[in-house]
Amino acid sequence: MTEYFNDLTVNVLAALAEDIGDGDVTAQLIEATKQVTANVITREAGVLCGRPWVDEVFRQVDASLKVTWHSADGDQTTPGQLLFTIAGNARGILTGERPALNFLQTLSGTATATAKTVSLIKHTKASLLDTRKTLPGLRLGQKYAVSCGGGMNHRIGLYDAFLIKENHIEACGSIAGAIQSARALRPGMRVEIEVETLEQFHEAAFAQPDWIMLDNFSLADMRTAVQSNQPVKLEASGGIENDQDLINIAETGVDYISVGALTKHVRAMDLSMRIQAA
Repeated sequence: MTEYFNDLTVNVLAALAEDIGDGDVTAQLIEATKQVTANVITREAGVLCGRPWVDEVFRQVDASLKVTWHSADGDQTTPGQLLFTIAGNARGILTGERPALNFLQTLSGTATATAKTVSLIKHTKASLLDTRKTLPGLRLGQKYAVSCGGGMNHRIGLYDAFLIKENHIEACGSIAGAIQSARALRPGMRVEIEVETLEQFHEAAFAQPDWIMLDNFSLADMRTAVQSNQPVKLEASGGIENDQDLINIAETGVDYISVGALTKHVRAMDLSMRIQAA
């Protein structure tokens, strides 16, 4: 799980730089030595995610600030629930408030959407996958949030698995040629190929990739692919307009369903910080 946090320090540094600039002028209204305690609550139900980012924000702003967590990443939350308390210098707390809550509300929103979607297909064998359609600069954070919500990561980027699409096939000359080239280039790396018709599916299955992505297949064609009992994993992609579409696809028997909306259509969780005492 530590790989999710590889760009954490850089993420936070960039977030603080864009927000603070050459100084938090409003925080300077407060006495420099003033000490306070603040509580952060959620105003809605969801799945918490983003603790490491919050901790890193306040560490970079003022390492003397003390964050005490009352919930863990992956926990279900209820409206009004206390998530964490922070104590220390008032200026530091208020300067770090917005960047910290931006990370927490965005990642919690991603985890919450994932958990809701996973619950819709839990009666099937299908696993829910994310995609590369993530917020720029927050790829690993959102991948982590998907895992906290009970989903699975597809691939992190262009470097950790092959996903051969229409233009790759055209450039390589054929489906079989593209798969063979991938095997030769990186033996042992997962090879997935996207197909758009049953004819392409059978051609791809014969070339023995690890996964086949069924792109915008009809439900009938998905069932045909599943019932062919090919020794490959089948991933459905596209054609999901509503919850019932997702359920119908999962019930065809595919192994995976990839949903870009988990990360690109994220709605932030509603959070609030309030200073409690001087």
